[in-house]
Amino acid sequence: MNTITDTNFNFPGQKSLYKGKVREVYNINNEQLVMVATDRLSAFDVVMPKGIPYKGQILNQIATKMMKATEDVVPNWLIATPDPNVAVGHLCTPFKVEMVIRGYMSGHAAREYKAGKRILCGVTLPEGMKENDKFPNPIITPATKADMGDHDEDISREDILKKGIVSEADYRVLEDYTRKLFQRGSEIAASRGLILVDTKYEFGKTQDGHIVLIDEIHTPDSSRYFYADGYQERQNRGEAQKQLSKEFVRQWLIANNFQGLEGQTVPDMSDAYIQSVSERYIELYENITGEAFVKGDVTDIQNRIKTNVEAYLNN
Repeated sequence: MNTITDTNFNFPGQKSLYKGKVREVYNINNEQLVMVATDRLSAFDVVMPKGIPYKGQILNQIATKMMKATEDVVPNWLIATPDPNVAVGHLCTPFKVEMVIRGYMSGHAAREYKAGKRILCGVTLPEGMKENDKFPNPIITPATKADMGDHDEDISREDILKKGIVSEADYRVLEDYTRKLFQRGSEIAASRGLILVDTKYEFGKTQDGHIVLIDEIHTPDSSRYFYADGYQERQNRGEAQKQLSKEFVRQWLIANNFQGLEGQTVPDMSDAYIQSVSERYIELYENITGEAFVKGDVTDIQNRIKTNVEAYLNN
């Protein structure tokens, strides 16, 4: 299967190129950003050696739909989507924190809780919780934004303000926007028979000083979903939840002795396993959006993206 795992375009007006774990961002005339969602798969802050067919298209299209479904509660950076793998938006200066919000004791929070920790990012966790239990109220557990190859780190609100990473006035807006987006995201998920368990949001400041949502939103890479049907019964029986997220990849890696720790090597992903991950992402797309996934033409993805973006920019 053809995948796109690296790009090096030279678009009209291009000033710079930034490569993240999954997305590549082209600065156009210091006014717009062209963001290409690649098929790279990142887990435990490590980029896997093989791409996942259609993953970039899936992430880009879910994020686009979710931005349009939330733009009435929180402004965002998006201007256009000239290609299935591409979003174009306003140039913003990103805040150097990811706003992680959790409605349930899952994933990283559950792993920390099992290790005996009762304070996460400055937030006190209730005693007596089981993995995947619902928190009394959603909690915000921020993380510092790492470059490719580095690990995101938990950080508290107090440390963010003390270190001057974000001003207090701006941070209050980030918290308010995070809660509003999570509320809307939870409502959208519920309408699809899903539970939005936890997610992360990234924000930036436009050139005229407005704080807006940037990057992805409510995708299976940035969010964890459970199926609502049978959730409570599974909790009562102490069973694992049926979920829609990238967690299935993390669990496969853990089972194959990889958690991104020093000295560990990424297990080999067979073509059959890669195909199964691609199919799982398509299932995620269809469940999260409620729409059938339409595969883009992958005969020559590089040329397709180049042609579509240049046509948009020249227009």
